Amino acid sequence: MVFREGSPVQPPNGRFATTRWSMVLRAGAERSTENQHALSELIESYWYPLYAFCRRQGHNDHDAMDLTQGFFTHLLSGNGLSSVSPEKGRFRSFLLASFKNYMANQRRAAETIRRGGAVAMLSLNTEDFQARYDRELADQQSPDRLFERSWVESLLQRVRTCLADDYHQAGKSELYALLEPHLTHRGDALPRTEIAQQLNLSSAAVAMSIHRMRRRYGELLRQEVAATVDDPADVEDELRYLMAVVSETS
Repeated sequence: MVFREGSPVQPPNGRFATTRWSMVLRAGAERSTENQHALSELIESYWYPLYAFCRRQGHNDHDAMDLTQGFFTHLLSGNGLSSVSPEKGRFRSFLLASFKNYMANQRRAAETIRRGGAVAMLSLNTEDFQARYDRELADQQSPDRLFERSWVESLLQRVRTCLADDYHQAGKSELYALLEPHLTHRGDALPRTEIAQQLNLSSAAVAMSIHRMRRRYGELLRQEVAATVDDPADVEDELRYLMAVVSETS
C-alpha cells in the first residue's frame, strides 16, 4: 500500500463543539436538548473515575455502580446543576465535589437509586470497570488521587479514540496502527525503517508522519482539556497539572 504525504488528517466538522463545560454550566438554567447532550457526553467520557473513587471508599462493585448511576440520574433529571456557577471552573472538580455531597446525602437517606430508567440516554460500557479497578488495587493512593489519575487516563483514552477516528475517516487506519506506538515511545513500536518498507515511504516521510501525528495528538488533547474548563485561559494550567498526575504514577 502506498501512502501519499501532504494531506494532513482533518478532524470531523463540529467535534468538541457540544462538549464545552461552559455549555454544561448553562444547562442548569437552560434545559435544552443541546445542553443536555453536552452534559451526557461528558458523563459518558468520565464515568469511570467516579466509580473508582466510590470503590476506594469501600463500596463493592454493585453498590458503586448504583451510586454512580444514581448520581448521574440526579444531574440529568433533577436540579443537580442549579447551583453551578462559572467560578466552579473545572468539570472534574465540580463532579467530585458534587459526588461527595450526593454520597453523603444517600448515606443519610439510607437509600440508593437503582440503575436504569431515567438515564437510558447514557450508552455506557461498564463491563470492564471491575477488571480495570482490580488492576489498580495495588496502588495505595487516596480516593481523591485515584479519581484524578483515572480522570487523566479516561481523558487520554478519549483523545486517542478521536485521533484514531481522524485517521480512519481519512483512510489511513494502517498508518495510524503503525505510528501510534511512537506517540509515547512504546517498547513495541516498530523501527521507522520497517514502517517505511511496509508503507513504501521514505524514512523522511515516516518521520514527518510521526511529527504530524504527535502534533495532531497535542491539538486534540488541548481541545479535550478545553472542554472541561470554563475559561480558555485555564487550559495550559490544567494540562500541566494533569500531566503531573501522570508522571507521579508512570
